[in-house]
Amino acid sequence: MNLGFIGTGKIASSIIYGIFKSSLKISKIYISSRNVNIAKKLKNKFSKIKIVVNNQEIIDKSNVIFLSVTPSVGKKILNELSFNNKKNIISLISTIKLKELKNLTKSKKICKAIPLPFIENLVGPIIVSPKNKIAKRIFSKLGHVIEIKDEKISYSFWSTSSAMAAYYEIYSSTKNWLVKKGLNERVATDYVAELFLALSKDAFAKKKIGFKKLVAESQTPKGLNMQVLKELKRVRFY
Repeated sequence: MNLGFIGTGKIASSIIYGIFKSSLKISKIYISSRNVNIAKKLKNKFSKIKIVVNNQEIIDKSNVIFLSVTPSVGKKILNELSFNNKKNIISLISTIKLKELKNLTKSKKICKAIPLPFIENLVGPIIVSPKNKIAKRIFSKLGHVIEIKDEKISYSFWSTSSAMAAYYEIYSSTKNWLVKKGLNERVATDYVAELFLALSKDAFAKKKIGFKKLVAESQTPKGLNMQVLKELKRVRFY
């Protein structure tokens, strides 16, 4: 199977790194030269990568094409390209709806997907809408696939993914606070990473009991967890 990526940004790069860590059998991956630095880095790291200047050539040589450009670029270039019904298209473009994508590509074999950067570590949820056998076959090797029939509902997942930077800022702020208290930066970083890894694993292991119960169980009356939670709710952090 040959894969093609029109657009080579962060998400495309993360998917490609994940593919080469996975058991997925790939003959060749054709990528665009739009982001020169990322494209060259991928080409130098993986022998099955080929950089292609012409987007049409990527389509012609690939069985599955990933659309990984911005919405404005997508609207500009897609109707100038020729797709055929044998090509499977997976769109990573956030705001171009499925109906418009079908009109732009003149193809019916198309779905939308919402992978996130940590897909390169073969973890995390990947939203696919609507159901698509090829997309599921690929992404099931890279993370946990969640298929959503209703495209409108699938857009809600784009919003929830916007919590990533805020989440990492908690890591950063906690680490900085420990360093200000005199802790070695490496030790502080290691502690914070391990702390939140443990919290994430615990939440995953206990997801059936519900997150609300975990909130309650992690507090003791008049304790620090209760104090921090009250302060965050007071300032409407959530």
